[in-house]
Amino acid sequence: MVLTFSAILAAMLFLFRPLQRNRFFVLHAVLVIGSAYFVETHFFKVTPFVPKTFLLFLVFQLISINLVTILAYGIDKRAAINGEWRVPEAQLHMLELLGGWCGAFIAQKLFRHKTKKKSFRAVFWLMLFFQIFLIWAILSYLRLL
Repeated sequence: MVLTFSAILAAMLFLFRPLQRNRFFVLHAVLVIGSAYFVETHFFKVTPFVPKTFLLFLVFQLISINLVTILAYGIDKRAAINGEWRVPEAQLHMLELLGGWCGAFIAQKLFRHKTKKKSFRAVFWLMLFFQIFLIWAILSYLRLL
């Protein structure tokens, strides 16, 4: 399981250059691989590169990316209040695109952050609708709908 998760996350880092500069993605990768290691050593072994492992990766991915997205919004809000160096919007959008849109929505409400900037909100909602369409298309292709 750790091998599969590490391979997927390393491939994402290799294929998507903006992720290489995103420190929150690195934190996310560490959380996913660490949780996979914990589950594999304490609960059960999973064969690498089988459908069950990919589904488990998806669960770990979504939980971790949403927690990291909330953290990123919180850090950006604190930096905005203190007048410090901010988290680039591109990094926040990248976290949303990787599945952290639910965490982003919660963080926007929780921290009252990035709720008034119309261009940011437009990209956020565009990505949300794109992901919903993509999920619908995949489920339709797999004939699960």
